[in-house]
Amino acid sequence: MNLKYSVGLDVSSKKINACISVIDQKQKVTVKSSCVISNTRKGFEDLEHWILKHQKESLPVVVCMEATGIYHENCSYYLFEKGFSVSVVLPNKAKKYLEAIGLKSKNDSIDAKGLSQMGAEQCLELWEPMGLFFYQLRSLTRQHQNVMELKTVLKNQLDAVRFAMHQSDEVIRQLEQTIALFESQIKDLSKAIKKHMDSDADISVRCKSLLKMKGLGELTLATVLAETNGFELFKNYKQLVSYAGYDVVEAQSGTRVGKTKISKKGNSRIRRALYMPSLVLIQCNVKKYKDLFDRTYEKHGIKMKSYVAVQKKLLVMIYHLWKKKQEYNPDYEKNIQEKEQVTCSLSAFEKSKKNSLNNLRLHKVNVQ
Repeated sequence: MNLKYSVGLDVSSKKINACISVIDQKQKVTVKSSCVISNTRKGFEDLEHWILKHQKESLPVVVCMEATGIYHENCSYYLFEKGFSVSVVLPNKAKKYLEAIGLKSKNDSIDAKGLSQMGAEQCLELWEPMGLFFYQLRSLTRQHQNVMELKTVLKNQLDAVRFAMHQSDEVIRQLEQTIALFESQIKDLSKAIKKHMDSDADISVRCKSLLKMKGLGELTLATVLAETNGFELFKNYKQLVSYAGYDVVEAQSGTRVGKTKISKKGNSRIRRALYMPSLVLIQCNVKKYKDLFDRTYEKHGIKMKSYVAVQKKLLVMIYHLWKKKQEYNPDYEKNIQEKEQVTCSLSAFEKSKKNSLNNLRLHKVNVQ
């Protein structure tokens, strides 16, 4: 008896390799068919007809594809509108899975087959399209970051040329003109971001409330909201922390104890945006964040790890305020901190209680 169909898609800029499989109740995955279509609207229609053609039974159909920049977006959105269950997985997750099932070679058709098997065997999280407002905001904030990076590169080049043994006036002039152009574009993008944020009355009010927080700027808030789709798909703050790459990973096995650090397997743009606000919070001696910084720095003596702890706390604070539509109040931070401390204390109590019971049982066994 078959359970479901799974379609694996390996998407590139011009074509899509597709493979459809079926899994039975014994967890055996059988490939039914493969094809190659164009990454165009006409190709998406052909893909839909091809899937329906090979759907011989009335079973659920899931579609699994990699997140390949922006090339997968049109296809995933088309299939989502047609009612298919679409899952978009990270490339590193797909790569590790293909290695785990023993696929040593790599090409588009093999990747499509592997993704089809992945979708059949696993219960993957379903994908939903980003809202138009935050999609446009993300385009603006990412362009702002790109132009800033280009400006930094040219400024470094200009400094190098000016300190060279033989200078070229023409090269210096062109670099200065290009830098001036980028500065003008950065100003225009900043105005466009502000205008876009103000275009929605509800979002504008909520943003103005959050911007009362010390160290939090409009560009930082816009970047966080844009990269998270306004926190729409996050059910709790732990999912957000993991998405941003702030989740802690351990390297411990037997007697070996490795370093404990954040995974960084997440959205680096969020971490980049929160870096400067964390510095401002510490320099301005904002009590809650300064206490956290001092406590963690005293523990391990590494400033950057303490700044990361501050960034994580700031991100969680933004999430709580945005989700609950509450106006920023310094006392709110205190309440959240107290709740976290109570939770940690209860967890520690339960752990110590469990250890005590285990020790008591061992003691009775030894006595007997």
